[in-house]
Amino acid sequence: MYHLLFRTVFARMDPEHAHHIGIAVIRLVGEVPGLRSLVHRVLAGRRVRQVRVFGRDVPGYLGVAAGFDKNARAVRGLVMLGFSHVEVGTVTAQPQPGNERPRLRRIMESRALVNRMGFNNRGAAAAGRRLARLRSSRSGRGLVVGANIGKTKVVPLAEAVGDYRASAREVAPWVDYVVVNVSSPNTPGLRDLQSVEHLRPVLVAVREAAEEAAGRSVPVLVKIAPDLADEDVDAVADLVGEVGLAGVVAVNTTIDHDFGSGGLSGPPLLSRGLEVVRRLRARLGPDPVIIGVGGISSPDDGRAYLAAGATLLQAYTAFIYEGPAWAGRFNRALAS
Repeated sequence: MYHLLFRTVFARMDPEHAHHIGIAVIRLVGEVPGLRSLVHRVLAGRRVRQVRVFGRDVPGYLGVAAGFDKNARAVRGLVMLGFSHVEVGTVTAQPQPGNERPRLRRIMESRALVNRMGFNNRGAAAAGRRLARLRSSRSGRGLVVGANIGKTKVVPLAEAVGDYRASAREVAPWVDYVVVNVSSPNTPGLRDLQSVEHLRPVLVAVREAAEEAAGRSVPVLVKIAPDLADEDVDAVADLVGEVGLAGVVAVNTTIDHDFGSGGLSGPPLLSRGLEVVRRLRARLGPDPVIIGVGGISSPDDGRAYLAAGATLLQAYTAFIYEGPAWAGRFNRALAS
């Protein structure tokens, strides 16, 4: 049913407009307790495998990658659909409109997306207020939520440390983990922060600010690009151990494609994503968390990421193409 609706309706819409409609429906249904429970029973089911991560029992391996719920509006609705956890954002210290439109494109033949959104969001403070409201209820505190933070576009790289620190303070008290995004291709100069000499002070500042704001230890991870050379992946892994981070999210979108500017997501990333996760696990050892994301479309893809060393999985692009029942089917398949 969804595939027919996608081909006849959503595929003919501007992708960003279709996204806004979709997330609005998910948010509205997720805010009605009785309806939310009914949809969850139908789509998510109960047969999932609990995964112990960040001191929490995560109800399944597959969660929503950052980029889908940028402003922390639809966390309940996304869990309702069967996702085990939700990573909101990317949020920045200052609200920003992002890049000019159109900035999202479907690549139908490969079931991929190209985006050059540019961290469009209403700011870390607004996200923090929504997350605080979510956590004010018992049911909201039961959800597993992370926050992905990035650099405000107008802030010079020389002032990135303070910018990331400000975002961490706003969201850390309300989330289970924080991800430092230095790998989006859509903010000029951002990927320069992946070099160890620039990355170290950012990670240290975020970890300290998160702990201070939350009054507890908050797991901090770093999200890296698939386009890093292998030796740079190794250097980031070594830095994770040196700084004492919780782990790595691998991988972000790639600029290695022929579809113009922006980052490509979807099945073309699968091979490189697996390579990076495998390399990270070999370098990091057994304990740090690795969230595998990039090109995951089927339970077999998820199993391949887990075999490569991933602790949890995330997806975004496949959700767009497969529809609202996909996450529940996926997590049930991995549970079996």
